[in-house]
Amino acid sequence: MKRIFIMLLLTGFACSAYSQANLSSPVPGKWVLVIHGGAGGSFTEKLPPETEKMYRDSLAFALKTGVEVLSGGGSSMDAVEAVIRFMEDCPLFNAGRGAVYNAEGFAELDASFMDGKSGLAGAVAGVHTIRHPISASRRVMEKTRHVLLMSEGAEEFAAAQGLEIVDPSFFRTPDTDSTYQRMLRKKKQGPANKQGTVGCVALDISGNLAAGTSTGGMMMKMKGRIGDSPIIGAGTFADNATCAVSCTGSGEYFIRNAVAYDVTALMKYKGMSLQDAAVSIVMDKLKNQGGSGGLIAVDKEGNIAMPFNTAMMFRGFAKAGGSSGIEVY
Repeated sequence: MKRIFIMLLLTGFACSAYSQANLSSPVPGKWVLVIHGGAGGSFTEKLPPETEKMYRDSLAFALKTGVEVLSGGGSSMDAVEAVIRFMEDCPLFNAGRGAVYNAEGFAELDASFMDGKSGLAGAVAGVHTIRHPISASRRVMEKTRHVLLMSEGAEEFAAAQGLEIVDPSFFRTPDTDSTYQRMLRKKKQGPANKQGTVGCVALDISGNLAAGTSTGGMMMKMKGRIGDSPIIGAGTFADNATCAVSCTGSGEYFIRNAVAYDVTALMKYKGMSLQDAAVSIVMDKLKNQGGSGGLIAVDKEGNIAMPFNTAMMFRGFAKAGGSSGIEVY
């Protein structure tokens, strides 16, 4: 745990220094940022105080990174990418470095990205060597006519685009190694007390929405398993006419229910508010089917929703004018 804390501090300080060096003068206007670091946990046991503090500190660094983009007049897409890149580098989260391992003992990473203004989207799935899958997803959106690239093809594309390629061992951490070995002995599949997927949604001062999601999936998942995170409409969706959504939880349920798109569909076709739509899906539809998890969302007016049906969901928000918050339970 001490090793993770030191890594987090180094990552956070580096990110903070970079942001300060590139901070533009604030531009007046409405902007909103919402983030999550996964849902799960136990209803009977809370996190140790020192562990909860580490997660809260990492969420604060992530929010700060996005706020500096948006308050400086940057786009929602740039904010979403910057936030998730930080979270992919933070070993506390199940995305990028620190991601869980599949049944064969290595990380397979998924991510997706969507622009609410153009309706374009990009995603990568089952990658092993791309340091920042969220950036690869954005490049798929911007540099190809496709939406989803997988495994070696996605990695070759990312390398050709000049994105950072690393050895698969880069994503390993001592904490995840020990958890994998423990679960291997039990032959158990599941979250393994590792909080899940990371995600970010944003509204910028131009009124444009964007959403992104990145994950390592489930510990001990079958090799090749793909969850909702890289599936547009399941784990990620953005539409300037309604809202931007990023999901976290039991991916198979989110895929079958097209959860991210369902939020915007309820708003568009039934006239529901963002909060009502999000809560009805997470607390009623998913829960009644046995699906666990949550989502974050922001609508075109700047309203936010962060429902979850698990014991906890690491989450935070910030708005122009100074309103902000970080919550766990």
